[in-house]
Amino acid sequence: MIAQLLHDNRLTVVGGFHPHDDPWVDGFQTVLMIGPDEPGFWGHFTQQPEYLDGRPNALDRFGKRILNAIAKTESATAFFPSDGPPYAPFIQWALQSGCDQSPVGLLVHPKAGLFASFRGALALRRHIALPAALPAPCGSCHHKPCLTACPVGALTAKGYDVAACQSYIKSPQGRDCMTGCKVRISCPTSQKFGRVPAQSEFHMKAFLGE
Repeated sequence: MIAQLLHDNRLTVVGGFHPHDDPWVDGFQTVLMIGPDEPGFWGHFTQQPEYLDGRPNALDRFGKRILNAIAKTESATAFFPSDGPPYAPFIQWALQSGCDQSPVGLLVHPKAGLFASFRGALALRRHIALPAALPAPCGSCHHKPCLTACPVGALTAKGYDVAACQSYIKSPQGRDCMTGCKVRISCPTSQKFGRVPAQSEFHMKAFLGE
């Protein structure tokens, strides 16, 4: 039932875990991490009222509408990365759900690569069997292009210089990065995921506060 409701809105379960001693989800037996179902998510989202009304935070509002409705149907509780402070520990949850830390520090997903993202999480009071996590793609990636892909060296194994990244993107030389972070795009797994440039541009504009 959950899978179908998610599919109808071009969302999918991208991982999950059974919590232990986690105060955020005390009393819940299963947490499902929810993300875009690619390809096809962007085309669906751009037809939704949250995108069309021109108001801020369209993607967050869309995710909350859909996941809160599913949570109500399934007697579950929805959590969102934008809610806080305090903020739910989505990075820790992701690492328990099959994601890993890439050589540049970003989360990497076995299917989404460096395009790993979460629209929310559904906490269930029942136990659901979860498939075994797939191996992280970085272990079989010998060239590791993400380490050298940033044209200004703002995102490397040494860390992330956010100010330098934003400054470069806003410059004439860096406008090409608006259709997708070069580091994220360089990941071979990311390239198979099906995210369209318009979707990346949407996120980059939010990153720049545009």
